[in-house]
Amino acid sequence: MASGVVHRLHRAHFKICMVEIPHPVAVRRTVSFCEAVYEGEKEVEGVRAKLVSSPEKISSVWKEGGIPILVDADGKRTRHFLKPHALIDAIMAKRNLGTGMEDASFVVGLGPGFNAGKDVHVVIETNRGHNLGKMLLEGTAEADTGIPGTVEGYGVERVLKTMKKGIFHAHKSIGDRVTQGSVVAVVDDFPIISKVSGVVRGLLRDGVEAKRAMKVGDVDPRGKTELCFTISDKARAIGGGVLEAILYRFNTRID
Repeated sequence: MASGVVHRLHRAHFKICMVEIPHPVAVRRTVSFCEAVYEGEKEVEGVRAKLVSSPEKISSVWKEGGIPILVDADGKRTRHFLKPHALIDAIMAKRNLGTGMEDASFVVGLGPGFNAGKDVHVVIETNRGHNLGKMLLEGTAEADTGIPGTVEGYGVERVLKTMKKGIFHAHKSIGDRVTQGSVVAVVDDFPIISKVSGVVRGLLRDGVEAKRAMKVGDVDPRGKTELCFTISDKARAIGGGVLEAILYRFNTRID
């Protein structure tokens, strides 16, 4: 979700800086800027993020037209340096890990765990449905259902999970076609088997330690390989909600 938001704000010509934990975990790695933490750079739909070692190097990436990303787990070092007008908490932890309205002039929280008007200024709805991407000026987002969105009639069936803790090793790559019953990956010696036919849309990085019941990938039953390399409709909608919120706060109305 964070990458979808960042991409949309960058396209709207905002100066964006991302902060990450030392070892971020993403399933949809082909469209996740956090991969720059491992690779140094990551391009998503024509927008490039670049890992920098210190806040002092942020402006150089902006001058190149890119998005700087720093390893700064709590974000304090970067916030102190930039003193941002707006801060977006896109951790998607389903709970507030410490973000407060004092962190910036305008603070936005994505999804459940935030209360608009109390710990953040605005909450953006992240649950699929009629209110997806809606800007909430008071109250909270809908509770997490734990149920993935339905694609071609498949919901939980398209999600790849492991019921064993261990080291993840992929047998397929993102974009590969699989059939129902295919072994997509293993966690130690435990096979991760696809329950549907389609294309592998997301997979963890090889060598990551997976937890029991952890989502390690997903299969798209639509079978369109190009969708594996583009931002999802959900992420774009949430990005639009964040953009609306920022403009709502900072644009001066002229009658």
